[in-house]
Amino acid sequence: MAKLVTVEEPLREKLGPKASESLIHLINKSQEEQKHEMLEFVEEKFERRLTEEIGKVNISIANLENRFDHRLTTESSKVNERLTEEIGKVNERMTEEIGKVNERMTEEMGKVNERMTEEMGKVNERMTEEMGKVNERMTEEMGKVNITIADVEKRLDNRITEEVSRTRADLIKWMFIFWIGQIGAMLGLLFAFFK
Repeated sequence: MAKLVTVEEPLREKLGPKASESLIHLINKSQEEQKHEMLEFVEEKFERRLTEEIGKVNISIANLENRFDHRLTTESSKVNERLTEEIGKVNERMTEEIGKVNERMTEEMGKVNERMTEEMGKVNERMTEEMGKVNERMTEEMGKVNITIADVEKRLDNRITEEVSRTRADLIKWMFIFWIGQIGAMLGLLFAFFK
């Protein structure tokens, strides 16, 4: 903002030299204070807006993390329930089979060792088949869980990247608007002064 350097002659004659200088000093000081206050106001407004936008981004990231944690917990719970159910079924089946074997062994105790060896062989084969099925089922379920977790992580990464890009674009836009406003205000003041 340009400083006032002179007072018109009629006003100078009325006020006198000292009063004219004091008037010039007062006007210049007032203009400097107005300029300083305007800059402080604009800076404060910009910082407040920037803080709000950063806060929104942080909230969005926290929400995404919470959703991811919740989804992960839910999927883990489902897998644990399935595993518990499958293990329970296997245990029941094993209990039934072992019960049958024990009854048969008690009945056949008086028979030859060959018969006991055959029956134990059959039981072992059956148990091996059932355990093989359980292992296959567990491997399939763990594969599904790993695919789901990888998919969720990928989507979370994409969402975070989009949010950061959007925030960066908003910040650049507001900085551009701020500086255009500053230049406009300065040009307006210069035009007013030179008129």
